[in-house]
Amino acid sequence: MSKRVGKQTVLMDKPVYITESFTCAGEKESQGPLGECFDIRLNDDKWGEDSFEKCERKMFKCVLHGCMKKAGIAAGDVDMVLSGDLLNQTISASFAALDFKGSYIGLYGACSTMAESMALAACLIDGGSAERIIAMTGSHFCTAERQYRMPLEMGTQKTPTSQWTVTGTGGAYLGGRNTGAGITAVTFGRVIDMGINDANNMGAAMAPAAADTIYQHFKATGTSPQDYDAVITGDLGALGKDIAFDLLLKRGVQCKDKLADCGCMIFSPEQDTHMGGSGCGCSATVMNGHIIPMIKSGQYKKVLFVATGALLSLTSSMQGDNIPAIAHAVQIEHL
Repeated sequence: MSKRVGKQTVLMDKPVYITESFTCAGEKESQGPLGECFDIRLNDDKWGEDSFEKCERKMFKCVLHGCMKKAGIAAGDVDMVLSGDLLNQTISASFAALDFKGSYIGLYGACSTMAESMALAACLIDGGSAERIIAMTGSHFCTAERQYRMPLEMGTQKTPTSQWTVTGTGGAYLGGRNTGAGITAVTFGRVIDMGINDANNMGAAMAPAAADTIYQHFKATGTSPQDYDAVITGDLGALGKDIAFDLLLKRGVQCKDKLADCGCMIFSPEQDTHMGGSGCGCSATVMNGHIIPMIKSGQYKKVLFVATGALLSLTSSMQGDNIPAIAHAVQIEHL
């Protein structure tokens, strides 16, 4: 019997448990409203390494081992790691997997990678292809700036619509014992291009993808915003969140009192990040450090996590291409 409902949604036969989660966050992120939620907090942007890229790699290794240590398991107990990042050839995730020495699947969904990795892990476990998986991702402000925009040395001024790439990594260990949270359904997004080509306005580029995936999930599962305690997008920021709300409203979905965004949560207005946080590390740290513990404790009974990704590169931007976007949804329930 097919587990698919609609064209994009998969229902789990039984919940796939999120046994443990672990986070590592940068100095600026640790000074924000959620600072106390993170397991490890950096005190500088290089964390004792020679480069920002090596710092990012170190954060990935830290989270990978942190997930296993929290769960009380060894690397041999984990069937595979699903991970990715924002750098060319996903080098942070791949180099970190050297320490794991087990099966590794490298992913690229831009800032949607946390939901992408969790959704794929849930499907693999539910389908019997694996029993225990670590899903993780992350980003670094300084590496992302020179990857997608301008090196910090250029001193380029940020535009009002820009967001601050989160320095942080988060991971979840799926498939172990029930500790209070489980994935019950996932909806895989489709690539959407609404004509935005400003790399400093990614919230507007990603909002249509978020709205579409949320709508498709509700339609396929027969649910509505009222069935959830929160619908949490990845990193739309303040502008993108408002656009997503308006797009959903045009499709008959009223969810303003339910819609929240990781990019709006991680920084305070006083930290001057313009529209808020972005990057793979945004939803990875907020979900694994803040939201999942709230689900486990029963503060949230049911959450729809919708991470969003802008599928651009420096090459595509310089060649005048628009910014296609994608969003994947993971339904997580208190068990």
